[in-house]
Amino acid sequence: MNTTIKILHIDSNHPILWGQLQEAGFTNHEDFTSSKAEIEAKIQEYQGIVIRSRFKIDQTFLDKATNLQFIARVGAGLESIDCEYALSKNIQLIAAPEGNRNAVAEHSLGMILSLFNNLNQADSEIKSGHWNREKNRGHELDGKTVGIIGYGNMGKSFAKKLRGFEVEVLCYDILENVGDENARQVSLQELQQKTDVLSLHIPWTPETNKMINTDFINAFAKPFWIINTSRGKNIVTADLVEAMKTKKVLGAGLDVLEYEKLSFETLFQDKETPEAFQYLLNAKNVILTPHIAGWTFESHERLAQVIVDKIKRLYF
Repeated sequence: MNTTIKILHIDSNHPILWGQLQEAGFTNHEDFTSSKAEIEAKIQEYQGIVIRSRFKIDQTFLDKATNLQFIARVGAGLESIDCEYALSKNIQLIAAPEGNRNAVAEHSLGMILSLFNNLNQADSEIKSGHWNREKNRGHELDGKTVGIIGYGNMGKSFAKKLRGFEVEVLCYDILENVGDENARQVSLQELQQKTDVLSLHIPWTPETNKMINTDFINAFAKPFWIINTSRGKNIVTADLVEAMKTKKVLGAGLDVLEYEKLSFETLFQDKETPEAFQYLLNAKNVILTPHIAGWTFESHERLAQVIVDKIKRLYF
């Protein structure tokens, strides 16, 4: 292999990524602290860049990256990259949705079961000295209809996890013919007519931005639970909260929030706590996690391995 392929790593990842690339003959450099402008000043020296979500790879960055052959994102989504512009410059885009799909599926299922059985609330009450059985009577998943929006890697993996339950699983996707033995593909209208539990597995795009709003929620025939392990900005939080107040939404498991920064490393863009978020913090029928659905010890390694394999495939 041509050993002049230099790769800049701007986020830390599992050590097998660095190690296996080095063994394959690539030259690795790391820079986890420089600003975007400082990285731009030297990016022309590199043929590859490995990122998670530290900053946006925009046109300014890509114009400076005159020798770049690939961008590898150690994660599922590519929304932090100007993909169209990168492709116009013949830069290959690599992502690893296969790497954390199982983790996301298990987390989604865990959120549903916890909401249905009041696990968080009951645990908190007992630790506060309260033994409330009737108040914490739960729901069973069997007999319910689960609607999945977005039937790619994550959606398919989640549907597979539901096979042990006696549930009807429906999926809606912008692509045709993606349904399989684990989920029947239907129109959005049919999904909204039948769903008891909605799980989102969609990327963040102009089409999905603020997709879950008041009109969308009101189109559901029945009150329903919602799980979001996709992207926070796919839901209008204030509209979700209004629907929870009227009991149109019975509960929510949110691993991602509208208020997250692009890097996913911090939550608030403003000092003030939005009123809708304050409601979520206090609500008993809400489970919040800090963007960790795909964040397991196993997926940490698997994501790195998928990226290594895909980079090597470009050159061997």
